[in-house]
Amino acid sequence: MPEKARSFIVGVMEDRRHGLLAGTLKCVLWGMSQVYRLGVWLRIRIYEAGLLRRRSLPCPTISVGNITVGGTGKTPFVEALASSLHERGRRVAILSRGYKSKNSPGAAERGGAATRVVSNGEKIFLNALHAGDEPYLLAANLKGVAVSVDKNRFRAGQAAISDMGADTLILDDGFQHLSLKRDLDIVLIDCTNPFGNGHLLPRGILREPLRALRRADCFVLTKATGVDTEPLRAKLRELNPQAEIIETIHQPLYLEELLSGRREKPEFIRGKAVHAVSGIARPDSFEEAVERLGGHIARRIRFTDHHRFTEQEIEEILQQASAEHVAAVVTTQKDAVRMPTLGFTPVPLYFLRVAIQVTKGTENLADWVLRLCQARVAPERACGSGTTHVPDA
Repeated sequence: MPEKARSFIVGVMEDRRHGLLAGTLKCVLWGMSQVYRLGVWLRIRIYEAGLLRRRSLPCPTISVGNITVGGTGKTPFVEALASSLHERGRRVAILSRGYKSKNSPGAAERGGAATRVVSNGEKIFLNALHAGDEPYLLAANLKGVAVSVDKNRFRAGQAAISDMGADTLILDDGFQHLSLKRDLDIVLIDCTNPFGNGHLLPRGILREPLRALRRADCFVLTKATGVDTEPLRAKLRELNPQAEIIETIHQPLYLEELLSGRREKPEFIRGKAVHAVSGIARPDSFEEAVERLGGHIARRIRFTDHHRFTEQEIEEILQQASAEHVAAVVTTQKDAVRMPTLGFTPVPLYFLRVAIQVTKGTENLADWVLRLCQARVAPERACGSGTTHVPDA
């Protein structure tokens, strides 16, 4: 689908487009969302009735997901959680479906015909095109943590346990992956746009009706910087009074130049004019982060989510930045992995590296998760030894 058409449809889904065409499309999408609602309901009922089998893996299995599409900060949270568990001595493997990844016949593959190992914790085997943006980013940022891609997470988990000695599994984007049992369901919710316009796909951004949040064991509120979270907390307590709630913010770590790898402190752009380039679901969050660092955004260049940049596009962006005499072009790390390598840039091109910082609810992610897992992992599901080993928090 052409970029402009995709952008228009997303604008309609988010109620940012108006007029006769947008109004007509809203009616069409609403009708489609009712069909989608019925499909979601039927799928859940089939699993509840036992007509479709739910399998379990023999070690703590943690799902990190959301109820909306795009933009909740799932990737940095998965990174923070995996890193925290790894520091506690856990052998962690992240299982991803590899959204928009492409099969590569020549790439290193492990664990069966369809399971692709992005990283075994020591070496990265696949690039962003064949791993998917998020799995590749996680593999690049995490040492000692394995990352695999497979739509069949059960098969990927088996391979991670048998081939890489994993004893703790994280399902990346796993809330709707009902075929695999989990010991903990963590659901991320964007404080700045929790549920969109309240409609299901494709009229809105909800993957499931809000009552599905009753399945969650805990909620992670993301992008809580400067936000009054109490109304959202009250809504979540109404939907699921038993679930725990923590709050997080996106903390800028540094700016890294794509060409040289040189790193600068985030405040490097303070007082400087920059162009902000992004192809993510919530570009306003990234742009606000740049502005909070003191950068003056002279031009906002937005592409649709998961846009794969061409060399010509990047060259045109840099030439425009040079002609307008800005200090730098700034993008996200997720976008940077989808940009081609250039031999020369007339203006420095940086990506902003961010990390999740917990501000309320727990001091240590690993302690929090392992404590919640402790009561849920059955003894017969231990990895290897026949007993479950989940360290006390």
